[in-house]
Amino acid sequence: MANLRNLKKEIDYRLEEVLFDCDMAMCFQPSKEKEVFEVMEEAVSVRNELYVKVMNPAEPHNASLVRKHYAALRAEMETAFEVLFEKLSKINGAK
Repeated sequence: MANLRNLKKEIDYRLEEVLFDCDMAMCFQPSKEKEVFEVMEEAVSVRNELYVKVMNPAEPHNASLVRKHYAALRAEMETAFEVLFEKLSKINGAK
C-alpha cells in the first residue's frame, strides 16, 4: 500500500514546481501576470482536491480497493499537473 506521507510529499513537491515555474513566468513576463496567477490558483485547487482524495479512500478496510484507489490517484496527479504545465507553456508561448 502507498505510504501516505510520501504521497502527500509528492503532491506538495509537484505543486512547488508549478508555483516556482509560475513565479518565474511572472518575473519574465509581467504583462501576463493575470493568466499565470490563474494557473497558480488552479494548481492549489488541484493540490487540495488530491489531498481530500488521499485522506478518504473509498473502502478503507479493503486493501485491494485501497491499492487501486492510490494507483488511480497517482495517475490522476500526473495528468493534472501535466495539464497545468501545458497551460503555463501556452501562456509563455503566446505573444
